[in-house]
Amino acid sequence: MARGRWGRAGLSIAVAVLSVAGCAADDSTEGGGSGSGGSGSVDSPSGQAPPSLDPYAIADRVQIEAVTAHLSELERIAGENDGNRALGTPGYDASVDYVAGRLRDAGFEVQTPEFDVTGFDVETETLDIDGTPVGVRALGFSPSTGPDGLTVRPVRIPADETPGCEPTDYDGLDVSGSAVLVDRGACTFSVKEQVAADRGAAAVLVVNNEDGPLSDAGLAEDEKPRIPVGGLARQDADTVAGASSVNLTLDTTTERQRSCNVIAETSTGAADNVVVVGAHLDSVPEGPGINDNGTGVASVLETALQLGAEPDVANKVRFAFWGAEEAGLVGSARYIDGLSDDERRDIALYLNFDMLGSPNPGYLVFDGDDSDGEGEGPGPEGSAGIERTFAQFFAERGITVSGTDFDGRSDYGPFVAVGIPAGGVFSGADDVKTAEQAELWGGTGGKAFDPNYHTAEDDVANVDRDALAAAAAAVGYGTAFYALSVDGPDGVPVGDARVQAREAFTE
Repeated sequence: MARGRWGRAGLSIAVAVLSVAGCAADDSTEGGGSGSGGSGSVDSPSGQAPPSLDPYAIADRVQIEAVTAHLSELERIAGENDGNRALGTPGYDASVDYVAGRLRDAGFEVQTPEFDVTGFDVETETLDIDGTPVGVRALGFSPSTGPDGLTVRPVRIPADETPGCEPTDYDGLDVSGSAVLVDRGACTFSVKEQVAADRGAAAVLVVNNEDGPLSDAGLAEDEKPRIPVGGLARQDADTVAGASSVNLTLDTTTERQRSCNVIAETSTGAADNVVVVGAHLDSVPEGPGINDNGTGVASVLETALQLGAEPDVANKVRFAFWGAEEAGLVGSARYIDGLSDDERRDIALYLNFDMLGSPNPGYLVFDGDDSDGEGEGPGPEGSAGIERTFAQFFAERGITVSGTDFDGRSDYGPFVAVGIPAGGVFSGADDVKTAEQAELWGGTGGKAFDPNYHTAEDDVANVDRDALAAAAAAVGYGTAFYALSVDGPDGVPVGDARVQAREAFTE
């Protein structure tokens, strides 16, 4: 799960359109069975006959042993590739090979469409006045000062109606070779950088409009920024502006990389009522990414294998394993960007599965109707029905769920942004479990849902099997439920397409 568009683990945004080429490192996995697409999994140990397409039967078939076997393979891949499966690494390529190979062996036609990603990393970000440090954050795609930094005089630009947005804001000021302090607001960070660079400034320090650091902010790469840009907390602005000189180091690198998604869909079901089921395939560079997000990958993959390539369903199911999520939801965003208006309308809904086995787990479903009244508001029309579907499934198993906000930290974001209903389940990331949640679900209050989030300890040993078993079953259930849904009172409209849920699960 990404921390946000400008997460510190690697800040990036994709700028290229999708191509038809694949990015798999090992072409041998491009083979695979060409059979009928039966619903048995090549990894499931039972060897039973293909299951009924009743959603409960599919849920029961997504077994924790098979899901854990996928996790073990992803951990093995990371272990053989510098301990991670991150964007632009052999570990990610091997993860693509594994998922694509399993899907092809089950009869799916698999595509691995590529996209470009511009990665941005920060090695050092410091600001000091005569050796006294002041907090500073490099804006995404900021040019580098180099490792030795700059010693420059600060110049405060007046906080008028267009702070640093117009050349006239600099009238009467000598800013040549200086670090200009401009307030946030009225125009983009890129415009502020361009105007300052045109007036001869050596760097820009953007002052936040509230207390606390200016984080998760970035420049537009296509504007070709020329001078370093950092962010200051509002409370530090006067101190910096009053200094005779400051030492600023924003040691950054920007690098173009190539990545891909893995896409497979059933050959059956209505093509104008597509159920998209997704999980991000990449890890952060710091670890193997087993809870984040091997658990989502393994659960979606096993669901695909159990459903099969040619199931008797009403609606086509498209399985997506996204690349470069940890770099800012890039794979899913480029997928949506690459669709025509008609192709978007043909997507009935999106189900997202990211972090399903946190070691101090919560049982969370996305708050489609904004009944919690927190954060970003409700999802697109139909998201409330998805929330109720998952809540009812857990309730039947004696588990009470809570809502979680559509805060934009995972791959539902690009779908929600274009009005596609979305939902899913989640076991928690780096947020702290409350005492009330610990009383409801067990575990430890006052501790993060996943204390191993984005670390080398995010491995199989630190996955909660009970939480993962429940969530993986929900993946199977929700996928089959919407694949089969044809009528009911709570439709999910998408243009002329409509997926509707049964009354028992939506009222």
